[in-house]
Parts: sequence; structure tokens; C-alpha cells
Amino acid sequence: MRLILSDEQKELAGSVRGFLAGTSPMARVREIAESGTPYDRVVWERMAGELGLTGLAVPEAYGGSGFGQAELAVVMEELGAALTPSPFFASAVLAAGALLRLGDEDAAKELLPGIASGQVIATLALPDDTTVRAAASGDGTWALHGVAARVLHAMDADLILVAAALDGAAPGELGVFQVAPDAPGLTRTPLTTLDLTTPQARLDLAGTPARLVGPANAGEALAHTLDLASVALAAEQLGGLRRCLDAIVEYAKLRVQFGRYIGSFQGVKHRLADMHCTLEQAESIVRYAAWTADEAPRELPVAAALAQSYLGPAYFQVAKDHLLLHGGIGFTWEHDAHLYYKRAKSAELLLGPPRLHRRLLADRLGLTG
Repeated sequence: MRLILSDEQKELAGSVRGFLAGTSPMARVREIAESGTPYDRVVWERMAGELGLTGLAVPEAYGGSGFGQAELAVVMEELGAALTPSPFFASAVLAAGALLRLGDEDAAKELLPGIASGQVIATLALPDDTTVRAAASGDGTWALHGVAARVLHAMDADLILVAAALDGAAPGELGVFQVAPDAPGLTRTPLTTLDLTTPQARLDLAGTPARLVGPANAGEALAHTLDLASVALAAEQLGGLRRCLDAIVEYAKLRVQFGRYIGSFQGVKHRLADMHCTLEQAESIVRYAAWTADEAPRELPVAAALAQSYLGPAYFQVAKDHLLLHGGIGFTWEHDAHLYYKRAKSAELLLGPPRLHRRLLADRLGLTG
């Protein structure tokens, strides 16, 4: 088991960090967030073309680079530290992950190369956020009815995957369906979100034609996809947590109050020490979870539930302390602290609240009756 980054992974992290520092500084992040634009298309194209990030974890047979989840976690950590607005998680993690695990070779060959190249923006409507039902038509096609809420980057997606319950199937059985963004009966409505850097939308489907991808019962594939997404999201949360701690430590070295640097105050020192301990635990959990995704898949369900159980509350607590320790300036719109605070809360709830992941962890450890 390796809980530290390899030299190659450190080099990848440095490359992504340097790229984001030059193309997506906080001033640009704020500009995009306040403009209503979902992401910077030029930066996205360069991420895909120059760095090859969008196809990092896609096998070479489908146009990707064939790296593992550990490398994907490295990229997510840097994106989380920079708060870069991009559809990376929706497209390269959720949608690509689902297509890889559904076992539909024809769909994978058709759809994954576009996602890997960054030319296609894809998204996945998560099972817990849908009340969509799929009805089979006589000609072998399907029609979707219902609502999918909180779908990431749905307004700018070229490919939408929706988890839906099949009419006549057993309760809890879900299929995954491909929906064209201009399909008849599909209405996309942007949502007002706490985190302006992560746009979401509601999908209303009224007899919308769709194509079944993978098996009629895709529950196992979806569960695996969500476990991998939990690890990737935890890596993003780790990056934001680390950036918050670094920023407040630097501030404590510079800010003078009552004739002393605030970092010399016992209360501040203790708070910073607690935040550092939280970071150390968070990093160990994320590195372990990413390792299981590549090397010990049987351990992944527990590691994924642990990662979201811990990282969601941990990031939010550190982001909150980071804001509070900045004093009055931290509460203002002009300071970046509120952007991390909002991202932390949004990420904490994105794949379900912490209590859901704690329950999953207990179930997977066999601690519930």
C-alpha cells in the first residue's frame, strides 16, 4: 500500500498546479462565477488538449491515456485547490466512469472518445436525485418521464446520462439512458446554487426518447461508479482543505493585532494545529481510497464511504475556520474565503449528506443489524 505520491504523480500535480495558476487564478475564478458562465472554454480546451486531463483515466482503446484513479485523484486535488470552474467531475469522472462500468462496448466505443478528447461535455443524473421512469416502446426504444434534479453542468452538456427506474422491473432496479440535449420532451432549467463555481440544473422529461446503455439493471455498475466518484470528490475536497489551511497560516504570520502577530495567540495556534491534524487524517484517507480503487477493488466500497464520511465535514469545518480566522475581511464578498466556504458546503452534500455515507460505511462494515 502506497499512501504518498510517486515521483510521476508529483510531477503531474506540479504540472496541473502550474497550469491552473497561470490560466485560472482566483480573479478569473471569481469573474466566471459572477458572470454566470459555467466555465472557461479556452481553459477547458487546453486542459483536454495540452495536458490530456479529460482522458486521463479512460483506457487507450477508447481514446484516453489509461491511467488509474490515483492519477485522477491528483488532478481533482489540484482543481479543488484552485476552485477551477469546469465540467471535469461531471464529464471525466461521473459520465466517463458510468460508461466504463456499464459494460456496453458499442456505447463505450461511440461515446468515450469524445469525452476523452474534451470535445463532448457529458454528465450523469445521479440515482438519488431522479424520479424518472422509463417505458419501453414497441420499436425497441424507450421514453423517459419524470424529473432529475441537481444535475451538474446539464445546461452545457452535449451528452446526458439519466438513471431511471424501468416500468415493470423490480423495485430499486435502475437502467442508464442516453438522452440528447435537444431531445423532444426535455426541459433544462438552471438552478440557483450556493456554490457559483459548480452550476446545476433540473431536467424535466415528458416522453423523452432515450437509448438504454448497458444492462436493464445497472445497479451494481452505478454503485461502483458512485464509489469512484466519492473518491474523486474527496480528492477535490482535500485540495480545497489544504489551500484553506495554507492561506490562513500565511495570514496569521502577517496580520498584526494588539501589537502582535495573530499567529502568536494561543487560541489561534491551537485552532491551526487542529486544522493541520484534520488535513493529515484527510490526506491519509484519500490516498488509501485512491489506492483501493486501483489495487484493491474489494476494499473500495468501505474506503469510498469512509472518504465521504470524513472529508465532507472536515473540509467544511476547515473552510469555516479559515473564514472566521480572517476576521471581518473573511465575511466580505471581496475575499476568497467565502468561495471556499460555499464550495465546501456544496461538495459536502453533492453525493449525499454525511449521514448517508456514515450509514453506508456502517452497513459495509457489517455494523448494522
